[in-house]
Amino acid sequence: MTQRVELATVMDRLAVDALVTDYAVAVDDGDWEAYQGLFTSDGRADYRSAGGVEGDARKVAAWLAESLRLFSMRQHLIVNRRVRFGTLDQDTGDTARVQADYINPMRLADDGTASTSTSTAPDFVCGGRYAFTLLRTDDGWRLREVVVQEKWRRLPDPRPAPVIN
Repeated sequence: MTQRVELATVMDRLAVDALVTDYAVAVDDGDWEAYQGLFTSDGRADYRSAGGVEGDARKVAAWLAESLRLFSMRQHLIVNRRVRFGTLDQDTGDTARVQADYINPMRLADDGTASTSTSTAPDFVCGGRYAFTLLRTDDGWRLREVVVQEKWRRLPDPRPAPVIN
C-alpha cells in the first residue's frame, strides 16, 4: 500500500467518524434539519427495535422530533466503532459500513417538553448497536442507512423517591 493510499484511508476514516459524531449531536440537539442533511437523498433509518419507525430521513426525523420532545436532555455516547470500507456489492471504494455500540441517557422533562433543563425527573437510559451504511458523495460521506438495534433499556422507577429528613 502506498503512502498516498494510506493517507486517503486515514482521511476517509476521520470523515466517517465525524459523520457518526454529527449524527449523534444532531439527535441530541434536536437539529432535525442537520439530521436530514447527513443522509443521501434516498437515505433511510430504522428505529423499530427501539419501538420507533422505519422510513426515509424526513419521516424518521419527524418521528424523532415528536418522540424526543419528552426529554429535556439527550446524550448519545457512541463507542467501539468498527469501520469497513468497500463492503457493498460492486463497490468502487466509495462505500463503508460502521458498526458501533451506543448508550443513550436521557432526562425526562418535568412537563413533557424539552424546555426544562433542570428536571429532577428520573432518567431513561438505553443501549444497543448501530449499523451505519455510508456512501461517498460529491458533498462528502453521507448516511445511506441507519439501523438501530436496541439491546436494553432502563425505565424510570415508578415508585416515589423516599423522603429523607
